[in-house]
Amino acid sequence: MKVERIAVIGGGTMGNGIAHVCAQAGRSVTLVDMNQDLLQRALDTIAKNLDRQVKKEVISPSDKEATVSRISTTTSVEEGGAEAHLVVEAVPEEVDLKEKVFRALDGAAPEEAILASNTSSISITQIAGFTRRPHKVIGMHFMNPVPVMKLVEVIRGLATDDATTDTVMELSRELGKTPVQVNDFPGFVSNRVLMPMINEAVFALMEGVAEAEAIDTVMKLGMAHPMGPLTLADLIGLDVCLSILEVLHRDLGDDRYRPCPLLRKYVAAGWLGRKSGQGFFAYGG
Repeated sequence: MKVERIAVIGGGTMGNGIAHVCAQAGRSVTLVDMNQDLLQRALDTIAKNLDRQVKKEVISPSDKEATVSRISTTTSVEEGGAEAHLVVEAVPEEVDLKEKVFRALDGAAPEEAILASNTSSISITQIAGFTRRPHKVIGMHFMNPVPVMKLVEVIRGLATDDATTDTVMELSRELGKTPVQVNDFPGFVSNRVLMPMINEAVFALMEGVAEAEAIDTVMKLGMAHPMGPLTLADLIGLDVCLSILEVLHRDLGDDRYRPCPLLRKYVAAGWLGRKSGQGFFAYGG
């Protein structure tokens, strides 16, 4: 199946990035969120990121206008999914919320439509169980920032069929991404490896091994990481990191995934990283 019409559920950091790359690749995109203010904020972010690409001469001004013209918006999940060939869910990492979204999509989207989740840790098999089409449910885990990062983890659930997987792998390539197929285990590959590193960096900070800047500098200069783990955690969102670690700890039953108490404290304080202006580092604005 050729994927021409895509619905993206959720206009936050990941959702607006996914809408951006899909529209830039020539797809018709319907972006769905709870209200018009959130949708306008998402559109403004997409426009700003496209302007950055124009300034860097990655795209032309006419490319920007064409991309923006391919994106429509709605506050109705059912309306958004009604004519989609593919739906990508990008709502917060809450199982109950994802269940609500996928049950609504299952009833509204065409029978042949693929339902994908951008989840970073929750089981695709579990999500597929919320639908009557588990063979057409798959994970498409994009990396942040979506317009820049090349990787897409493509996660097969227990029932995901070959046709669905092949379609999503090919679409990912057409979006300019590099898809990597992985199986349905907690945290998949990316977060199963990444989150323990971030968590250990937070433990090192809590235990006074070094200051935040020193920890990040060691990892950047000593391990050739483009940014330190604490800076990366701030970019991802400390609440998101905590949610992923909780899933890993619960589903794998291993204390090496136990979230650091300092991470819990920062999230409880509303120190969520860049999006709140304060995390392990302070951010202006």
